[in-house]
Amino acid sequence: MAVYTEIDDDQLAALLSRYDLGPVLSCKGIAEGVENSNYLLVTGTGSFILTLYERRVNRHDLPYFIGLMEHLAGKGLPCPTPIADRDGSMLNEVAGRPCAIISFINGVWPKRPTARHCQELGSAMARMHLAGRDFMRQRPNALSVEGWRGLLGSCLADADSVRPGLAAELQQEYDHLKSNWPAAPGRAGDTPLPHGVIHADLFPDNVFFIGEALSGLIDFYFACNDYFAYDLAIVLNAWCFEVDGAFNVTKGRALVAGYESIRPLTGAEVSALPLFARGAALRFLLTRLYDWVNQVPGALVRPKDPLEYRQKLKFHRQVQGAAAYGIER
Repeated sequence: MAVYTEIDDDQLAALLSRYDLGPVLSCKGIAEGVENSNYLLVTGTGSFILTLYERRVNRHDLPYFIGLMEHLAGKGLPCPTPIADRDGSMLNEVAGRPCAIISFINGVWPKRPTARHCQELGSAMARMHLAGRDFMRQRPNALSVEGWRGLLGSCLADADSVRPGLAAELQQEYDHLKSNWPAAPGRAGDTPLPHGVIHADLFPDNVFFIGEALSGLIDFYFACNDYFAYDLAIVLNAWCFEVDGAFNVTKGRALVAGYESIRPLTGAEVSALPLFARGAALRFLLTRLYDWVNQVPGALVRPKDPLEYRQKLKFHRQVQGAAAYGIER
């Protein structure tokens, strides 16, 4: 979450006049995250999140995101519920940006995830994958291999200013992954890899806990249809490395155990996991690099270090099989 677009009192009042949420008590910007502008909105009826969708979010994708949250919440998954206005619309506009008001989820995200946190997340992610099976909308993953090519092209000229030799390293890694990546779901024929709705951005700051009990999954604005094992690989990258760059196999084992307590992985998924983990590392290295070299002046946001994911990518390159992540078959 972040704040790129400011809203004034008149704009906020005009927006809320469409809802039955009571008077505004407070509206405060949230600085965490990198994609959209977010505010903690407190009214006479409770607390909500007001999200303004910024330019990197395609307006045509918003019905998918909003509909998915409504669908998953209806299935009992702990995630935000979009709030409808008096006309039944869950999407509106404020300050020249499309926007939505969603329910507030209690809890805090873990600054130092434990193995128990990882296990809880694994089971919640598996429940999410199963709950999305009958969600009818489709959205291809815009940040899979073809999307990486565009990001790479936009970053190469500046990559060596971040680290000497990084441009050639990124190009070589992209070429390898493109040559080995499975075809996208829907074009893969009889692929053995299960696929469906994935979150694609389950970083610690998008998962809330009360103690070590998971209370909510948030920020579904990268959600798409892709391989379930790729979603798991994203989480392995985001949750199972320590601050010194070492992979914590105990956390990896706990994450997978939690996932498989709900939905066992297939043999093909286990075999594909090292490749997917490597691809996930490149994906976040590239998006962080893009944000690093294209910082928005005056934005209430802190770009994240892209080289953290270079270190993770180095680990995945030397992995010989899924056992390195705590998966024994």
